[in-house]
Amino acid sequence: MSVLGRTLMVGLIAGSAGFAGIWAGDQRVVPGDIPGLLRSSVARLFGSDAEAMATHGAETASVVVPEGAVIYYRHPDEATYSLVPKSTADGRTYLAVLASEDVSFDGGPKATNTVVADTSLSDTVPVTAGEKRILYYRNPMGLPDTSPTPKKDSMGMDYIPVYDGEEADGSTVTVSAGKIQRSGVKTTLAARTTISQPIMVPGVVEHDERKISVISLRTEAFVEKVADVTTGAPIKAGQPLVTLYAKEFATAGAQYAADLKIGSKTGGGGALQRLLNLGVPAEMIAEIEKTGKPPLSVTLMAPRDGVVLERMAVDGMMAEAGETLFRIADTSTVWIIADVPEYELASVQRGAAATVRFRSMPGRAFTGKVDEIYPEIQAETRTAKIRIELPNPDGAMIAHMYADVEIAAGAAESVVTVPDSAVIDSGDRQVVIVDLGEGRFEPRDVQIGQRGAGMVEIRQGVAEGETVVVSANFLIDAESNLKAALSALTPVEAQP
Repeated sequence: MSVLGRTLMVGLIAGSAGFAGIWAGDQRVVPGDIPGLLRSSVARLFGSDAEAMATHGAETASVVVPEGAVIYYRHPDEATYSLVPKSTADGRTYLAVLASEDVSFDGGPKATNTVVADTSLSDTVPVTAGEKRILYYRNPMGLPDTSPTPKKDSMGMDYIPVYDGEEADGSTVTVSAGKIQRSGVKTTLAARTTISQPIMVPGVVEHDERKISVISLRTEAFVEKVADVTTGAPIKAGQPLVTLYAKEFATAGAQYAADLKIGSKTGGGGALQRLLNLGVPAEMIAEIEKTGKPPLSVTLMAPRDGVVLERMAVDGMMAEAGETLFRIADTSTVWIIADVPEYELASVQRGAAATVRFRSMPGRAFTGKVDEIYPEIQAETRTAKIRIELPNPDGAMIAHMYADVEIAAGAAESVVTVPDSAVIDSGDRQVVIVDLGEGRFEPRDVQIGQRGAGMVEIRQGVAEGETVVVSANFLIDAESNLKAALSALTPVEAQP
């Protein structure tokens, strides 16, 4: 058959199909019998070739029934999927999606339509099961025009369906599942956690000022001999330091010896008390009580273990009352004095854990706690000094060593937190996009607190357990701002 002939035949077949449909409606013929009537009518007119083409056309015009195995199940309304049969919160079952079905991610929820044939009528009635009722369609750019049926605007954008029960909140933005997927929108839950942000500051080793001793005299004395003790040398408690002669020591010692001979330790003007007031060592007083004779010279002993910080005593010198002869420091405990910037000071608390490292001791780390925060800001550096107490049993930490100090800062109690990327910060306004479900998003102004470890504290605006957008949130915020701007310029949209 020629091309022209085939074209004429197709046209006649189409006309015959239309005539057959009209005739079937008048005769109350069941729609399933129409393909057979069409084939027989065409066969009578054009023969077996035309009958084959009519058969093919009728089969092509028939409804394609999905086939194949169930590959997953989808939520009737939302872009939510499951590999096993599942029900929604309101008791509706997820819809089975067969292997041959085409899945679309653009547009709103699909309706599952069942066509029911009524032999008493010529029309078919579509029934929608398990879907929300669409009230109307609104302009995608927020303009006040609406439509009772699907349509496109002048730029080719689909009107957005408004479902029964959907909130009419001007700040809420509805985004289709396709746009959500293409934009890379990701969400997470606002959780209650503690925020810890280490602060790295420099520090220096200092002696514990509570464990520094000064050896001085309470009266004039002549230094007879200084022990072999030098600055920086380690020293033990009770080790001799200096031997000296003092007139006051000799006078008080003789009086005390005389009191002992007459059997009184408190008589004679209180000689024992004078010895104690002059700082005579207890060993010297015990020697007077034992021998009954006052010593001509007095030897001063080291009061504690440590190192000699200063030695001012010299053989043969005349020492005035109050003059320092030695300074000794106990180095079993040291202080780390660290400088914390003023803007970081609010994050540091007494008792916070601190880790101290020294470049001269690679691989070693010393742990302690913040013992004191000095109530003063250094005017030159705008820093505050904090004190960390560390044990130093082996004497490895020596005075004025530089240290790298890491302080665990942040709130001790748990707070509502979201990732840093969830907050859109314009400087004077902080916004978090909250996912309301079913493709709806709501921008919320929030009050933020501390930051640390990639998290930020939310003091107001978002509650624990709410879903927030952490990726592509600026796109949703931009659409919300556009919608709000257009709504302010146009009257409230009227429902059709």
